[in-house]
Amino acid sequence: MKKLTDKFGRQITYLRLAVTDRCNLRCQYCMPAQGIDIVDRHDLLSYKEMYRITRVLSELGVNKVRLTGGEPFVRKDFINFLESLSFNNQLDQINITTNGALISNHISKLEELGIGTINLSLDTLKKEKFLKITRRDLFDKTMKTFEKLIASKLELKLNIVIQPKVNTDEILDFIELTKDKDIAVRFIEEMPFNGKGLRKTDEVWNLNRIYSEIEKIYKNITPIKDKKSSTSKNFRINNYKGTFGIIPAFTRTICNDCNRIRITATGMFKNCLFDDGVFNLRDFIRKGASDDELKQLFIDTVNQKPKNGFVAEANRKNKTISESMSTIGG
Repeated sequence: MKKLTDKFGRQITYLRLAVTDRCNLRCQYCMPAQGIDIVDRHDLLSYKEMYRITRVLSELGVNKVRLTGGEPFVRKDFINFLESLSFNNQLDQINITTNGALISNHISKLEELGIGTINLSLDTLKKEKFLKITRRDLFDKTMKTFEKLIASKLELKLNIVIQPKVNTDEILDFIELTKDKDIAVRFIEEMPFNGKGLRKTDEVWNLNRIYSEIEKIYKNITPIKDKKSSTSKNFRINNYKGTFGIIPAFTRTICNDCNRIRITATGMFKNCLFDDGVFNLRDFIRKGASDDELKQLFIDTVNQKPKNGFVAEANRKNKTISESMSTIGG
């Protein structure tokens, strides 16, 4: 079987697939208050097209898929799509990133389908602050989901985007969640994908700053040996059940082992989060491309994958990053 390998010898085994650009929250670091210009439904990849793309990629060695949005659960029949995807026995993992407000009633079904990891986006543990960050009053629903996920068989990761002067005072509160909960808390450097560029701030909270803040209080931190292509630097407080990690999304110190590609909800293929898209799969498919033609296109395109996110950003036609993460796929 042919493999997807770039010119740096990195094998691509991980697809991040956005199923929609729509979201029920309006997080400040993700999009403007008024939201984004969502595309017409016909311009979104259909579930049939997404299934085909995933199947073809799995025949080239992709064995892990993360479904994102927007918020994937806002798209009608998402659970049915998950069920169809679960029949692809070449996929070792099907994971989901969600804000948690809509999935509470689906958790048992997710367990039944063998879904791997749920990445729950939760940037604060305080109701008032949640409303300020997300511009939506859905804190109670999100926390209900959090508790149900902890009680479930699903692996849970909490994603916290660190925002200067917004939630940096809660870093230690999140660390304390790992004391008696078998979860992975992951702090994410803020990125310039909020629909208008990075928020202006006189503070820089990168991996080193976040770790230093934790190290001030906890002296018994043990590094965890990261798997190849891990997106985070991971640690454990001795005698705590869970773990914590830091994702250097903006400083991009994790690029060397990158095994990921992205496909947006409209079918734009991205070799890197920071590129501006290589080609549109949706149009290629709708013009009648065969599976073999798709495979060759994937092989040729992955060969062009840039060495890291800085090279990808430098090669952008539009030098100003103004997309929303909801458009790219969170």
